[in-house]
Amino acid sequence: MGLRARRAIASVGILAFLVLYVWGVIAIGAHVPDHPVASLLFYGLAGTLWGVPLLPLMSWAEGKPFLKKR
Repeated sequence: MGLRARRAIASVGILAFLVLYVWGVIAIGAHVPDHPVASLLFYGLAGTLWGVPLLPLMSWAEGKPFLKKR
């Protein structure tokens, strides 16, 4: 599969993941205690950690192995 096709597939996958991720964060965020520190921690972590699950997909899209075996 060519690099261009992989990037197109990864783009659609990233968009789909982000839609589901935001929906999940909103759903879980409704159950976070109504305290400013709890909200800050939850939404701060949710806003930062969204990229971690996408690393293997982005690595695949560029044609590079995500984890190199030694």
